[in-house]
Amino acid sequence: MLSKAKIKFIKSLQVKKYRKQEQCFVVQGAKSVQELLASDFEVSLVLGTADFFAHTSQQIHAETIEVTAKELTDLSEFQTNDSALAVARLKLNHPLTIRPNTFALVLDDIRDPGNLGTIIRTADWFGIHTIIASDETADFYNPKVISATMGSFVRVEIYYTNLEDYLGKTTLPVFGAYLDGKDVHHTSFGSSGLIVIGNESRGISDSLEKFITDKITIPRYGQAESLNAAIATAVICDNIVRHKA
Repeated sequence: MLSKAKIKFIKSLQVKKYRKQEQCFVVQGAKSVQELLASDFEVSLVLGTADFFAHTSQQIHAETIEVTAKELTDLSEFQTNDSALAVARLKLNHPLTIRPNTFALVLDDIRDPGNLGTIIRTADWFGIHTIIASDETADFYNPKVISATMGSFVRVEIYYTNLEDYLGKTTLPVFGAYLDGKDVHHTSFGSSGLIVIGNESRGISDSLEKFITDKITIPRYGQAESLNAAIATAVICDNIVRHKA
């Protein structure tokens, strides 16, 4: 039986203030919940339909409550969620080690949750598992971010920090996406580095420019003013992987 107290608790986690207070977040949809259950996240509650519980192959070490599809839809921020919902503990925001011969993304003030979620999913596709984000970047645990990752949030780690301090200490090459940089198709990325993606409308902050060792650009062949940040990330990641291969 789903109590009113649990309904109130779950709905409160749609707000960042309460996610921080409770140190919990919500995952919605059968695929994402199954990815969560197979990960190292600590799961405290799983709501699911009878069909979800009958067909999930993951062991569930958490409280489980069987609910109807309508109850899930009423609870969910996304009306398409009619199978499962889970509550898990936030992970600590701690510095991440960038392993040898790997790349990491640096996100400078990416505000749109959908963009952040798509960037995380894109990073996972190209085998990039580390993201360094400015404090102003959208919250990793925002339900819209989690949904847009399509489960990739369990494989990509993120660290929020002051980017000036972080980039000022790195010894890795720092590639920054600009409109007037070197053609990304002819850039030698080497075996490791940081890829800085700027804000959706303003690009990379002026205060970070001095840390950029290599300015890169995606050549424009049409008349569009700019590329979406997530799309630009995908193009750059593709070129990194192709040059490494």
